[in-house]
Amino acid sequence: MILVTGATGTVGREVVRRLPAGVAVRVLARDPARVGGAASAVEVVAGSYDDARCLERALAGVRTAFLVTTGLGRDHDAVFLRAAKLAGVRRVVKLSAAAVLDAGAGDLITRWQRANEELLRGCGLQWTLLRPRAFMSNTLSWAHSVRAQGCVRALYGTSAGACVDPRDVAAVAVRALTEEGHAGRAYTLTGPEAISAVEQTRQLGRLLGVPLRFEELSRDQARAGLGGRYPQPVVEALLAGAERLHAGAKARVEDTVAQVTGRPAGTFRDWAADHLAAFTAHTAAG
Repeated sequence: MILVTGATGTVGREVVRRLPAGVAVRVLARDPARVGGAASAVEVVAGSYDDARCLERALAGVRTAFLVTTGLGRDHDAVFLRAAKLAGVRRVVKLSAAAVLDAGAGDLITRWQRANEELLRGCGLQWTLLRPRAFMSNTLSWAHSVRAQGCVRALYGTSAGACVDPRDVAAVAVRALTEEGHAGRAYTLTGPEAISAVEQTRQLGRLLGVPLRFEELSRDQARAGLGGRYPQPVVEALLAGAERLHAGAKARVEDTVAQVTGRPAGTFRDWAADHLAAFTAHTAAG
């Protein structure tokens, strides 16, 4: 039995889709109606990390678990790992972030991620860490301005980062969940090239068949935009990440996806081609 948490999120939903038919899969989800797309039947337990009884039911009989936590500052990792150990879980595959390896990264989000990695390594269970760079799907935040104004706005548009297709992260996760040989490994996951927001805008425009323009945001403009979506401490952490991007700290390319899955990581163009509907006026109207 494999337990998948975060199964309605960016990576978790792709993990559920990619787990092979015949594998017993259980999902812990706040909203079971949003779980779907599996190759075989999935058992869904409705609940969250805050509900001890639901967590106990979700972990019963589980051998391997995929752990995703997003409650910044919450103790969800510690709660899950305690419950997993009591339930007899053998191995936990955790979604973390590549920023934990950046020497200059001391922001709130990265410190939280590092602390959670330490919890996992010290809990007594077998572990595997997945450390992706920024997801290519983060560009979906541009969809409204692309549809309405033919424009992309971002901070440090010419600075390149080795963003990764979330589907590749999921493919590595599935290998770690279903194969031996991944215990005690930490995988840094990137795309095949470092690419800037300006170049992403150019490629997206070509795929859409329309000229898109790029507008550089000032730091204050970026702070104001993020402030409408996130608490101030998170805003400052995200801006700190943008500064590291600008300094070149996120440009290194790794071939881990190919090493683990046997195929090269997907390009941004490939990802965008598969998600063009999100950037079209038809989607906005529908």
